[in-house]
Amino acid sequence: MLLSFDVAAEPMAEHDDWHTHEHLPERLSIPGFLRGTRWVAMREQQPRYLVLYEVTGLATLTSEAYLDRLNHPSAWTARMMPHYRGMRRGLCTVTCSLGLGMGNVAALLRFRPAPDAALLLRLWLLDDALPSLPSRRGIGSVHLLEAAEPAPMTAEQRMRGADASIDWALLLTAYSEEALTELVQREFDGARLERRGAEDVVDGLYRIHYSSTREELAGKRSP
Repeated sequence: MLLSFDVAAEPMAEHDDWHTHEHLPERLSIPGFLRGTRWVAMREQQPRYLVLYEVTGLATLTSEAYLDRLNHPSAWTARMMPHYRGMRRGLCTVTCSLGLGMGNVAALLRFRPAPDAALLLRLWLLDDALPSLPSRRGIGSVHLLEAAEPAPMTAEQRMRGADASIDWALLLTAYSEEALTELVQREFDGARLERRGAEDVVDGLYRIHYSSTREELAGKRSP
């Protein structure tokens, strides 16, 4: 599940405190959630936050346990939800995941395939554009995500306003900001993606802010 959003300026510090100490542990306690990672923007005029939840499968994101949590938010969650701005939320399949680990910087490219262009765009990405990237100096991993189904309306979503969707997303992670920036500018700029059949291309550069796993949560709770 991929989320892209802003938060009102005044409660931003409280948001980060809540997200770190309550929200991520709460999500990771739900069966099927494996890891949650929060990123923050490195440029102005792009959504400040990028959050990625890794789960065992799409069924986790429509499970009774998850929807029950979304429909019965904590008091702190209910206080934070109205401060969200421009939420985009995608329940995605992982079309490909190449490389190992996760770098400390990431580029997110959001787009949608033009009508009748999805097959050729996907083939270009999978066969030509992406396979060599993880072996390049400075780059660590690359992940192509495609929207699988719309997120159901819940109490949390009503508090912040209806979420917009995410169609396709390309997440590139790296240990070199310079290498990542150059890669996006030279090979994955909006014009190049559009020539391959993408529309409404939006890119952003992010630095990792906080990450936690289900195993860490389980270890903290064990005697």
